[in-house]
Amino acid sequence: MQADLIETFLDLMETRSFNRTAERLNITQSTVSHRVKALEAQFNRKLFTRNKGGTVPTAAGLRFLDYAKAMQNQWHEATRAVTSAGALERSMRLGIQHDLAETLAGRWVAAIRRELPTTEIYLEADYSNQMNRDLAAGELDLAILYTPHFLPDLHYERIGELHYVLVSTDTRAIADVKPETYIRSSYSPAFDRAHRLALPHLSAASLAAGQNMAISGLLRTLGGAAYVTRATAEHLSGSGVAAMIADAPVIPQAVYAATSLRTRHAHQHRKIIGAMEGLLADVAAP
Repeated sequence: MQADLIETFLDLMETRSFNRTAERLNITQSTVSHRVKALEAQFNRKLFTRNKGGTVPTAAGLRFLDYAKAMQNQWHEATRAVTSAGALERSMRLGIQHDLAETLAGRWVAAIRRELPTTEIYLEADYSNQMNRDLAAGELDLAILYTPHFLPDLHYERIGELHYVLVSTDTRAIADVKPETYIRSSYSPAFDRAHRLALPHLSAASLAAGQNMAISGLLRTLGGAAYVTRATAEHLSGSGVAAMIADAPVIPQAVYAATSLRTRHAHQHRKIIGAMEGLLADVAAP
């Protein structure tokens, strides 16, 4: 079965619009129609119906959806494996949350290369939402992220946590932190909930950011107070930029490993997840 037929089917299931799918795939609307008809001919079943309300999948289309996703994933994996074939036996495309990449990416890759010396590694730092989408589409083999989406074809497991601590450029007591100079950290929905519960009076700050590196830069430029990773807090404190506020609550952020259900027990995946699990345990140790 042709990969472009599957791609068109999946995009149409998302957009529910022949015209919108044509725009997104950079093809003509007639090409979208031709591909859908070709796919329907192979099944001898209608996959979509079109009416005034738009494009609606039939029962057959809904049944085919999960199989189409699996086929697209396998096609992407096969394409990467064949096109990148060389002296190395395997290739792995890995995603990692931005804040984890800042301090752990180098050590993680070093540990992976020790465990899997014949594996080619591609690594990219991103946010959880995008990594969940890339995993579902087969663009990533494994990701370390903050926010699982618990999609049907994916497997998530909690492997540790990262601690965020409050620092300030002008005070050392939580009672003296001013809302008008506070920079609200928004690293994940779970972090936001924990922050609102712990510090409700600081949850309506006028400035917010969702990346540790960006918040560190804002503190250096604007001053004020904000939650950053413990490693960043120690660096800011050591360089005299900001001091850690000892009486402020530490906010933990759970870290998850995500893979496809089909590969969750694979040898190389377990080695890669284990390497990050060990690093997180080291970081969390007092």
